Amino acid sequence: MEDAYARSVTEVLDFFGVDPTKGLNDSQVAQHARLYGKNVLPQEKRAPFWKLVLKQFDDLLVKILIASAVISFILALINGETGLTAFLEPSVILMILAANAAVGVITESNAEKALEELRAYQADIATVLRNGSFSILPATELVPGDIIEVAVGCKIPADMRMIEMLSSQLRVDQAILTGESCSVEKELESTTAMNAVYQDKTNILFSGTVVVAGRARAVVVGVGTNTAMGSIRDSMMQTEDEVTPLKKKLDEFGTFLAKVIANSFALISSLCHGNIVIAGICVLVWIVNIGHFRDPSHGGFLLGAIHYFKTVDDIVIAVALAVAAIPEGLPAVVTTCLALGTKRMARLNAIVRSLPSVETLGCTTVICSDKTGTLTTNMMSVSKVCVVQSVQHGSVIAEYNVSGTTYAPEGIIFDSSGMQLEFPAQLPCLLHIAMCSALCNESVLQYNPDKGNYEKIGESTEVALRVLAEKVGLPGFDSMPSSLNMLSNHERASYCNHYWADQFKKISVVDFTRDRKMMSVLCSRNQLQMMFSKGAPESIISRCTNILCNDSGSTVPLTDSIRAELELRFQSYAGKETLRCLALAMKRIPLGQQILSCDDEKDLTFIGLVGMLDPPRDEVRNAMLSCMTAGIRVIVVTGDNKSTAESLCQKIGAFDHMVDLTGRSYTASEFEELPPLQQTLALQRMALFTRVEPSHKRMLVEALQHQNEVVAMTGDGVNDAPALKKADIGIAMGSGTAVAKISYIVITDSASDMVLADDNFATIVAAVAEGRAIYNNTKQFIRYMISSNIGEVVCIFVAAVLGIPDTLAPVQLLWVNLVTDGLPATAIGFNKQDSDVMKAKPRKMHEAVVTGWLFFRYLVIGVTCYFTLQLPMMVYKLFVVFTAYVGLATIAGFIWWFVYSNEGPKLPYHELMNFDSCSTRETTYPCSIFDDRHPSTVSMTVLVVVEMFNALNNLSENQSLIVIPPWSNMWLVASIILTMLLHILILYVHPLSVLFSVVPLSWAEWTVVLYLSFPVIIIDEVLKYFSRNSSGLRFNFRFRRPDLLPKRELRDK
Repeated sequence: MEDAYARSVTEVLDFFGVDPTKGLNDSQVAQHARLYGKNVLPQEKRAPFWKLVLKQFDDLLVKILIASAVISFILALINGETGLTAFLEPSVILMILAANAAVGVITESNAEKALEELRAYQADIATVLRNGSFSILPATELVPGDIIEVAVGCKIPADMRMIEMLSSQLRVDQAILTGESCSVEKELESTTAMNAVYQDKTNILFSGTVVVAGRARAVVVGVGTNTAMGSIRDSMMQTEDEVTPLKKKLDEFGTFLAKVIANSFALISSLCHGNIVIAGICVLVWIVNIGHFRDPSHGGFLLGAIHYFKTVDDIVIAVALAVAAIPEGLPAVVTTCLALGTKRMARLNAIVRSLPSVETLGCTTVICSDKTGTLTTNMMSVSKVCVVQSVQHGSVIAEYNVSGTTYAPEGIIFDSSGMQLEFPAQLPCLLHIAMCSALCNESVLQYNPDKGNYEKIGESTEVALRVLAEKVGLPGFDSMPSSLNMLSNHERASYCNHYWADQFKKISVVDFTRDRKMMSVLCSRNQLQMMFSKGAPESIISRCTNILCNDSGSTVPLTDSIRAELELRFQSYAGKETLRCLALAMKRIPLGQQILSCDDEKDLTFIGLVGMLDPPRDEVRNAMLSCMTAGIRVIVVTGDNKSTAESLCQKIGAFDHMVDLTGRSYTASEFEELPPLQQTLALQRMALFTRVEPSHKRMLVEALQHQNEVVAMTGDGVNDAPALKKADIGIAMGSGTAVAKISYIVITDSASDMVLADDNFATIVAAVAEGRAIYNNTKQFIRYMISSNIGEVVCIFVAAVLGIPDTLAPVQLLWVNLVTDGLPATAIGFNKQDSDVMKAKPRKMHEAVVTGWLFFRYLVIGVTCYFTLQLPMMVYKLFVVFTAYVGLATIAGFIWWFVYSNEGPKLPYHELMNFDSCSTRETTYPCSIFDDRHPSTVSMTVLVVVEMFNALNNLSENQSLIVIPPWSNMWLVASIILTMLLHILILYVHPLSVLFSVVPLSWAEWTVVLYLSFPVIIIDEVLKYFSRNSSGLRFNFRFRRPDLLPKRELRDK
């Protein structure tokens, strides 16, 4: 029944055919169960294990690796190779793929297991009237038409329409659904509001909310997916998971890198199993060596072709590993870098549930923040106290400010001049306010040792009064209230309240009612009976005839002028300062009276006026300023009323000190009434969005995403769940909040990407900085990998072009890629943040991981020149790298040993180029010299050392090593040392040297290695200098061909 809130009680009962005194009978229950279904949310089917495994291989570059492994295996068979070395390359490649797949499967499986565990928090019982009697049944068995009785502490098991009030009032905490900071009073009357939102449906009890005061009966009108929680769940199920910017950019860069090395030869592509990425280099190297196919040393043209196709196989492995090191969905290096970021963020109390969400924060442009519990503490706290100081020379109003923004009984009371009160309980009015706050109260304040904080049971306003009583302290103690700090947290929670409860015995209570707007309690102490009252200021003040003076403790008549002044102060508190106000009063009752009635609530003595609010967190204002500095816009989204929210936003600086809030603050209804064009313009200036329900939050996120904003949504209620999932990153505030627990139970999929364990909005700022740093580090290790690995590919290519022997064996390339690349790349993830990381504006969503200028730098480190061929009848370009510094240095080391080394043969260069004809002609040297392992060892060592120096280049994208020295990242230094030790190990330990086809090097050879490797530092320092200057940026614009770098289509929502 969708419009139960607009129907009368009789109409709703008639609709379901239920007698409110007997409930449904068994036949009606069965009929309604068939008609409306059970009170459960359907559970989504899990993906089968085999699908999770196959999902990890659904990636272009993973397929490239598989093709490379297959090609390597086939060529080993063609060449008749046997033993370990024959199948080492394909085996290692497949092991890498298996490891990456395992990481992905384990991560997704753990997420599903966590959701199963969270379902244990779901409410499971209800008190139901059936067949004329009450019984306790599982909540899953409820059907529409069931009569349910609820009381304080009950969690509502389904959506229900109020039909009978069993107490003076019923109040429900529905903050998890609407975000309202205070509990909501429920009523029986139907709602006449048009387009009613949840806040307007005051006769509906929503599933998942909690009763905090009163007792009532209601009829079930919605179960399962037909509840408010069910609609949130459906909204989430209709929301597709957004691909994070990092994942998009890595995929784009991977595709781009694949196309860069491609060519147009479809025939060779088929030979490479359809892989045009590998075909580019394959064809060029193979064609270059056609003239050598007939060399007698090969035994014929066909065998010569196979020999040089083996060289192509080397390139297949090098290119595949070079490409695979970058973006395989969640490749090992990316995963490790993000995991390192999650550990750092965990120390900041930001718990990451999805690794890519760490980086997503770095490009966030808008944060849609819930107000209650996010910007505020969600703990009602007394901030102001107003009393009458004296009436001797005209009325004098005294005002006190109270510090402390949580339920912790810790705070200081200051007078109007800002001076701290040393002994607040010595002031008569403050003392009686503490007494009244402690006695006229039904709430409980307690300490939770598991969570390490103070918690409430009951109304937030009553708990705020209990905390105020603790801050005032007790009379008669010179060290009060500071001495209370010596107590344990458990004792401190309600020490003063317990003292007053022991001093005064409660005799009778008159509960709060809507017409009176107050409650009273009768207490006795030592032949003295007192009535303490609290309630709405207008109700209390109108019943007062006397006032308590704070200077002397005397009671004097309440004059019209004092009454007017108190009412004026109340209007100021409730209006301009948007405080929730309560007035406190007392009255002496004749001894012996045992029953208190409403008639006794007159001729009261006014004690004081307290103003309370859900206070903003202390760190929020600075966090707001940091967001503005970082170019991040904050939109406060709340279900509270507009004036209260505007007051909070002005306090925390959300309006940027603007006085005129026109165009900056909208209610949901105001925004919906705007034409589409004005809505678009309003979104660009909006800072506050009030009186919203879940659909509005999701709509806001979608509208901002249509404007190409990267949206982070924070929240702490189930009402935020659909928007959290729709947003680019959902941030749940607090490990114990509703989103972190309850919403995961009632909704079958995870909503948030991140949980802030300390409920601290300022943690978001630290998380944004960490996200930006992680993205920078990601770019750095991509730069390191690609600039190094391009050189490896070019090394083999240049050797083939020059006609010299193979410089590196495949097993040596594997060692370099898997060991010497992997450790430093991982250590780059430990790079410290640049000092200005939060001073830059968020990067654009369409910005590639590697920009034009940055890619040029990669090529200069890995490549010294390139050319582009425009082939007829083709719509794509052929981008071919044919020489590189890393490659040149590696080749130079190889040639140096043959031509210049004192330990080598000192051959003329032309003899080296004609090595393959050595056996067919007379030479002054043995042909076996070309099988010597010294030159390839020198080449391999140059390659390793130059990559270690290149790793140091990646401490920062643009900062010099003079500014950010190597020891700023000791993990990188350690990884370089470890890598070099491992390399020395394979050089000088005999079994390993045989496996990797290397030999020990002499000191002279190590000297040449250093000479050839160190210039990579100088080259990149020069390029960094250009990056820090505008001329370099202009060069970037001129240099980059518009069709070479990956583009991003505009977001299509």
